[in-house]
Amino acid sequence: SEALKINKTLISLNLRYNGISSEGCKWLSEALKINQSLNSLYLRYNEISSEGCKWLSEALKINKTLISLNLRYNGISSEGCRWLSKALKINQTLTSLDLQHNEISSEGCKWLSEALKINQTLTSLNLRYNETSLEGCKWLSEALKINQ
Repeated sequence: SEALKINKTLISLNLRYNGISSEGCKWLSEALKINQSLNSLYLRYNEISSEGCKWLSEALKINKTLISLNLRYNGISSEGCRWLSKALKINQTLTSLDLQHNEISSEGCKWLSEALKINQTLTSLNLRYNETSLEGCKWLSEALKINQ
């Protein structure tokens, strides 16, 4: 993460299948707060969990360059969506968030829908293969009526 803090040329970083835990996410997030070049971060197939989302959320509130974040297969629950939602209400650069194959329920959709009512930059949100249910779809649908 120290190298990422000072690197000015790297625009895409793929760290999938690296066993990154929430603790590792904490260090990565510290670098993201400072980095000014990274556009895409692929963290799928790690062990980030909702706790890791807490750290990523803090970075997303500050980072001005990241446009794509892939968090597929990370054991993220609705609690993780609560943290991400807080960041999405502030972040103005992220356009793509991939949360496919996690453990997100309708409650997580409710958190994300609150962010979607405010966020005007996110254009792609992947929630495929989660536990969203009809209620979760309702929350998202209502938010998308507002987000135009």
